[in-house]
Amino acid sequence: MAELLRVGDKSPRVAEVRAALVRLGLMSGHEGSLAPGSSRQFAEKDTVFDEDLAEALRAFQQSRGIRADGVIGEKLLRTLREASYTLGARVLVYQPGNIMVGDDVAQLQLQLQELGFYAERVDGHYDETTFKAVKNYQLNYGLNEDGITGPNTVRALGLLGRRITGGSRQAIREREQVRKAGPKLAGKRVVIDPSLGGANKGMRVQGKYGEVAEEELLWDLATRLEGRMIAAGMEAILSRPRLDDPSIKQRAEIANAFGADLLINLSMDHYPNEKANGVATFYFGSEKGATSLTGEMLSGYVQREVVARTGLGDCRNHARTWDVLRMTKMPTIELVCGYLTNPRDVAILTDPRERDAIAEAVVVAVKRLYLLDDDDQPTGTFKFTELLEAEAQ
Repeated sequence: MAELLRVGDKSPRVAEVRAALVRLGLMSGHEGSLAPGSSRQFAEKDTVFDEDLAEALRAFQQSRGIRADGVIGEKLLRTLREASYTLGARVLVYQPGNIMVGDDVAQLQLQLQELGFYAERVDGHYDETTFKAVKNYQLNYGLNEDGITGPNTVRALGLLGRRITGGSRQAIREREQVRKAGPKLAGKRVVIDPSLGGANKGMRVQGKYGEVAEEELLWDLATRLEGRMIAAGMEAILSRPRLDDPSIKQRAEIANAFGADLLINLSMDHYPNEKANGVATFYFGSEKGATSLTGEMLSGYVQREVVARTGLGDCRNHARTWDVLRMTKMPTIELVCGYLTNPRDVAILTDPRERDAIAEAVVVAVKRLYLLDDDDQPTGTFKFTELLEAEAQ
């Protein structure tokens, strides 16, 4: 499906999406199937993309941590199919190169997490880590140790689930990793990932010193951040050479290969009109799954420090399930520095002093993350020179 469907369009795909949203409880009406090749016949009125469908669709997108644009595309259909699975509706098998994805896998991961067998992110992917967790659970419960989540395993989990609940080992582990790392920045390994590279220059804007490309602004900010992190004793790594523009999956694999403590993605935004403005930060999480607590803490610190040190508006920090946040093994945030379609944001982002302020805000935010309970400095007041002095002590 290459086309995008919007309000006013008419297509059998619209009826399929409507049926899926009904099953998820987001709309009232008949039930149907999103299965490929389905021969179900829909009423003519159900194939029309109306405002009620768009509203329900945006609610679904928001709950899943994806952009709530109310548009039907291939990615949206795939997400709806994943959401339609419930644990026990199909047999879950680990297939390298063809990973099974769905809400049923997320349910499985949550149950295994509560039982202490799974300590990673609840991302709905039946990967090798989930497979090993299932095998470990089966071994301890006296089941056939094959790593396949079939009827017997689901039934056993259901029986235990009625009696046993617990906390998130992944959240506890993240917090403990930060605590064990200590308050000093020296030795901390951070991957800095500017969104654009190679021939992908992004939007061009008229700045304080002439015309400049979005890619130039992002790479300049990345190098300023890299320099300050190195000065503080950190191991700062740019995700790739400037002439390269790898996919999001490749970026995540690069960061995972480095064994980084944190990944910070830098980007800028655009909008059809100039009203949208401000800075926002994002971390892994959604209403339907687990959240990276360390990512949430760091994104909050970064957001508040950038707002306090610049004239950028506060668009706050938010949980999302974007690939760049989900595919990394370490806490990851995306910093969207502002809108290149807003004159005031452009004036700020094209000013080198303001990019310095953003870079220092990020370093201070990372420091505050590792200070934990010893962080008593008011937002926006911890100077970079003071940070360097503290690191030297």
